[in-house]
Amino acid sequence: MEIRGREIPVWVQAAAVIGVFTAVLWLVEGIDAAMGHELDQYGVQPRSDEGLLGILFAPFLHGGWDHLSANSGPLLVLGFLALAAGLLRGLAATAVIWVVGGVGVWLLAGSNTNHIGASGLVFGFLVYVVVRGIVNRKLWEIVLGAVVLFIYGGVLWGVLPGQPGVSWQGHLFGAVGGAIAAVVVSHRRGEVLRSVLPGDA
Repeated sequence: MEIRGREIPVWVQAAAVIGVFTAVLWLVEGIDAAMGHELDQYGVQPRSDEGLLGILFAPFLHGGWDHLSANSGPLLVLGFLALAAGLLRGLAATAVIWVVGGVGVWLLAGSNTNHIGASGLVFGFLVYVVVRGIVNRKLWEIVLGAVVLFIYGGVLWGVLPGQPGVSWQGHLFGAVGGAIAAVVVSHRRGEVLRSVLPGDA
């Protein structure tokens, strides 16, 4: 991306994208609070027709300011790391995490539940950043993944059933989406495909 003939560094673009996205989450929560949290009904509601909309909308919705605050810090850090190594690749990974996480919750979470929040993206970004280096076989990405795992690895316990009211299914399928994204959008995807498929991949 260029502005007035000057190339904008990828890390600046990544910071801008994840910063704007997080700001949108705060704006949406402000609107939701002003409406008495009526928007929260548009989360993922497993196996219901109206719940399909939640696959698209759930990451924008939160159960109050504390919920959003808890997600914002990790989202900014991990989202930036996911995007900074390549903006288009990072956006593609985000799409994979978003869809896999939402569809997984819709298919397999408990009936008569409503799942909202960006924590699925947080878990997806975490796993994506950790697995990406292994798939790409890039030393600096492996080192970065190891550092991220050391700092944030403890939150991965959130993929297991635990605190009532917390969507561990969203965490789990977000993490699964991150692992899938690391393979699907990797630098070495072509090599991986050629290794498992006959003929030209």
